[in-house]
Amino acid sequence: MTTVTSSLSDDQRAILALWYEVNASLSAYHKLITSFGYPQLAWQAKVEAWKQLGIHHTHLKRHEQPEQTLANIEKIHQALIEGRYGLLFADDSDYPAQLSQIYDPPPLLFYRGNSARLHQAQIAIVGSRKPTAHAQKITFDMAQYLAQAGYIITSGLAMGVDKRAHLGALAQTDSDYQGRTVGVMGTGIDVNYPNHRDQLFTKVIEQGGCIISELLPHTQPHKHTFPRRNRLVAGLSLATIVTEATIKSGSLITARLTSEQGKQVFAIPSHIDNSNAEGCHHLIREGATLVYHPQQVLEDVYGQLDYNQGAYRAANATNSNNYSNITQTSDALETKVKANLIQPTDQQPSSEIKPARSTVVVPEHLAIIYEQLDWHGQDLDALVSVTKLAPPQLIGQLMELELMGLISEQGGRYLRV
Repeated sequence: MTTVTSSLSDDQRAILALWYEVNASLSAYHKLITSFGYPQLAWQAKVEAWKQLGIHHTHLKRHEQPEQTLANIEKIHQALIEGRYGLLFADDSDYPAQLSQIYDPPPLLFYRGNSARLHQAQIAIVGSRKPTAHAQKITFDMAQYLAQAGYIITSGLAMGVDKRAHLGALAQTDSDYQGRTVGVMGTGIDVNYPNHRDQLFTKVIEQGGCIISELLPHTQPHKHTFPRRNRLVAGLSLATIVTEATIKSGSLITARLTSEQGKQVFAIPSHIDNSNAEGCHHLIREGATLVYHPQQVLEDVYGQLDYNQGAYRAANATNSNNYSNITQTSDALETKVKANLIQPTDQQPSSEIKPARSTVVVPEHLAIIYEQLDWHGQDLDALVSVTKLAPPQLIGQLMELELMGLISEQGGRYLRV
């Protein structure tokens, strides 16, 4: 973890006080700063002055209790001293420059782990909390490939696609590429939600990744905290990939915010009757870039890096080595890819994304079975019913297709790969 100063300046205490008293409300905080000019002046102002600005009555009540505010600041200060988490303010040189460019940047960020990751070029991967097996594999492979190419994979630490994205980024055999992930929380920095995520948090931090939150410590999950988290996922990243999402998925919020920030949205297509991917198909229809291999993402993002080269050089002024890893030429990266530097891990023996086949060649005697398979998967009973083949013959032909790398078996269901 980056070294944390043992003391907070008066301005930083005032920012924390305001952030606590407005309960991390961005609109209320910015209204106070705009009206009073400086955090200390805003915090020292009388309750009546706040009331005239239309500040919510619950915020006014907290402002009437400065003793409680100071007690909470002291708790945060003590946690900083003990190294339980770190804290970045918007005017710090270590604050991620790309967040300063969004419409409503947070005045502070709590973090755990390696905050240097926040200054490296990032690509967001988001999607369903209940992805299909195929989407889980695609997500893991995409993240592993892009992390090996030098990018940081940013996501929201949720179950499903988010988790697979983080794990894919962490699945690097070369120590130079480990820890290339940033997780953005929709809770306080010290809240493990849901409880089983603490193992993922630990893995991210121990391998050199970073976890951040703009919310105050102890903040519990709420329906409003996750959409605001999504804007940070989008804000930190050069582009967003949606690997699988329903039409009502929160991932579409991240995609919309990415587009509003002038960045590119990528979406992975799926079978047309896959309701779990309806959100991706909607995004493609609305103008998102269809991709089926991470190299396509890299080619488009290179253009963004060239366009924003000055901004990213400034953001990485103290991390020039990290920046050079990202801004290598496409020819150099292509050489790396062709050299098969992305190796599958022991835990994920088939995690390498292979170039997409232009044409799938299926032997004639296996065509009937292959045509019955999709990307959702069919169980053996369903295939026996539709193909009219005897089970031993059917199983033998399924094994042939699997050995050819055309299908896979997951949980008793056979699906195309």
